[in-house]
Amino acid sequence: MAAAAESLDRKQVFLRLRDHYGEQAWWPADSHFEVMVGAILTQNTAWSNVEKALARLRERNLLNPDALCEIPRDELAETIRSSGYYNQKARRLAEFADWYRQQGGLDALRERDGQTLRRQLLALHGIGPETADDMLLYAFDQPFFVIDSYTRRLLQRLGLIQGKEPYDTLQQDFHRELEPDPERYRQYHALIVEHAKAHCRVKPDCAGCPFVDGCGADASGGPS
Repeated sequence: MAAAAESLDRKQVFLRLRDHYGEQAWWPADSHFEVMVGAILTQNTAWSNVEKALARLRERNLLNPDALCEIPRDELAETIRSSGYYNQKARRLAEFADWYRQQGGLDALRERDGQTLRRQLLALHGIGPETADDMLLYAFDQPFFVIDSYTRRLLQRLGLIQGKEPYDTLQQDFHRELEPDPERYRQYHALIVEHAKAHCRVKPDCAGCPFVDGCGADASGGPS
């Protein structure tokens, strides 16, 4: 059984991750619109599956709102099949692309304040808090910390959360403890993703983990 979790706050967790992994680059995309497409495609699937779907979209020159609005829905679904739930995601992509065009595109949307834009994104079909915040942080440079499954897992194992808290509650904790800096938020999120791939898996690989002295995980993947 692991040692009892030591008392770390969110700033200290960030510093330890950065010291261990160094600066990270994330979200991988060639355009802001591709970030938004990727945020929708990554719902309920692994990023490796999203990469395949994005590659297919790129091959067919579909990574722009006009093309996504014009392609028949069944063709779009087949193109993104690797991302899973492809019929649902095809609908979400097409509807998002249509809304994006109607709103005037990236420059027009960037003129809106973050809270207004977040409310508008959340009003769209199939856009939940994590997807909206992915877009806001990585495409619109707005300081909204992304709470994903990796973040919940790490914080629970470190004893900072119970694990069942609402999304907005966990996000507010980050916003309260950290300065509203989009670049810092991107780095922190990227470091958590890297840590999840290297160590903090469902079944953890604790050898060499920077939190091995204070983590509450056991070999089965749950809290000890």
